[in-house]
Amino acid sequence: MKRLAKMGACLAIGSMMAFGFSAPNARAARGVKTDCTKVMQELDSGKKPKEVAADMKISVSTVYKCRRRAHETTGGGPAHMGSHPKATATPAATH
Repeated sequence: MKRLAKMGACLAIGSMMAFGFSAPNARAARGVKTDCTKVMQELDSGKKPKEVAADMKISVSTVYKCRRRAHETTGGGPAHMGSHPKATATPAATH
């Protein structure tokens, strides 16, 4: 009986730890929007995505999402051609 009570207590504590606590720095969970215009300005100034993420205290994936959205909105362009390995022209494509 004591063993069953201990197991129940452990499960209850584990559940509270798993579901009761949220990530305090999760910007999306707090409803904070990322300024993608600022992200793109930083990327266009020559910074790497990791540097932009660290400076703006956002995740690297958020930087990539902003870059993808800007690319979709503007249709790409020469400034963003080198940002993706497949974006460069291959010799077969130039013929």
